[in-house]
Amino acid sequence: MQILLWTAAALIAGLLMSRIAKVLNLPAVTAYLVAGLLLGPFLIGALDIPYFGFHTLDEVESLSLFSQAALGFIAFTIGNEFRIGQIRQMGAKAIVIGILQAVITTAVVDIVLVSLHFIAPSTISISSAITLGAIAAATAPAATLMVVRQYKADGPMTKLLLLVVAIDDAVGLVLFSVSFGIARVLESGHINVASVVLEPIIEVVLSILLGGLVGFCLFALEKFFHSRSKRLSLSIAFVLLTIGISMMEFDIGGIHIGFSLLLVAMMCGTVFCNICDFSEELMERVDGWTAPLFVLFFVLSGAELDLEILSNPLVLLVGALYIVSRSLGKYFGAFSSCAMTSCSKTIRNNLGITLLPQAGVALGMAMTAAQLSDGAAVRSVVLFSVLVYELVGPTLTKMALTSAGEISPEGRTSARVKNKPPKAHSLK
Repeated sequence: MQILLWTAAALIAGLLMSRIAKVLNLPAVTAYLVAGLLLGPFLIGALDIPYFGFHTLDEVESLSLFSQAALGFIAFTIGNEFRIGQIRQMGAKAIVIGILQAVITTAVVDIVLVSLHFIAPSTISISSAITLGAIAAATAPAATLMVVRQYKADGPMTKLLLLVVAIDDAVGLVLFSVSFGIARVLESGHINVASVVLEPIIEVVLSILLGGLVGFCLFALEKFFHSRSKRLSLSIAFVLLTIGISMMEFDIGGIHIGFSLLLVAMMCGTVFCNICDFSEELMERVDGWTAPLFVLFFVLSGAELDLEILSNPLVLLVGALYIVSRSLGKYFGAFSSCAMTSCSKTIRNNLGITLLPQAGVALGMAMTAAQLSDGAAVRSVVLFSVLVYELVGPTLTKMALTSAGEISPEGRTSARVKNKPPKAHSLK
């Protein structure tokens, strides 16, 4: 009963808050996050009203299955953007930008936080500094996708953005695995080549192969059904299957084998959309089915934001430096890589802003970083940055897409009509 009541309350609160956000001209994503904050254990939940709000973070965690499912569908949807036509048009640009902006962001954050360590050694350790640098590379695909959907954003920068966000997660995974491996070496003094080099590469490769296999199997089985409802049901079942099998972990010869949920689901969507001739129609139906799931995902994301970290001055100091250096790294990393690939001035000036949101992937990395001697500090800094980025990031993304001419002015958008921006820009 509690789970049903929590779920209903989260959905209703998120939807009601979105009406207020519309009056304030804010993205719906921000409204869902604020609704979650209000229902969370630090505000309404602290009043201990039975069955109303989340009284503890453990209660929020009890609904984590919805969050995992939402991430899987988000990744599957983004994989649908990797159509052969899209890749031929801007695939090389997206790969270069996706890799360079992530590497530059990690380098900038590393330099700032390692410098802080030498200035005030008690503030942060080197191992935590380089781990935070790698976490900084990760971008939240969920917030970006929701803003694009809500405002029917369309154009060269939007298409490039979705490709870059997908590539960014793969690059961020490798950067984190390598940096975290180096951090553990610094603390233990023992070099483990497998954890630093082999494991991240194996995880990325196996995730891509597994996702491709699942996508092909989905296509093979879809051909046995002709009813739209049955094809939709099968697609949902396969995404849930993808989420489940991507959670598998095991060890072979001392090497830890795991899978990335985002990469597996994205690759599944990519393979399916490129070999299935009715994938576009099916994806539209999947999008409609997942709408309430995404609302619930963001409300829960807001509810699990820990407001107690705001009382720790050290976390606020390191967190502020992390946010500023990461924002600079993302913006100038995207700007320089766009200039290198001859993107238009409009895209150079706005793409980096759309890469600022950060959430689930970064929090997952922070949980892994808890193995460090001061891993709790890393998690607190990431929680603080997620609190800021999730509340501000969607609005900045909307502003950047509007500046690029890929979102129609408010009042001309409709959930039933595809957005037609008044002015289009090219990549060149």
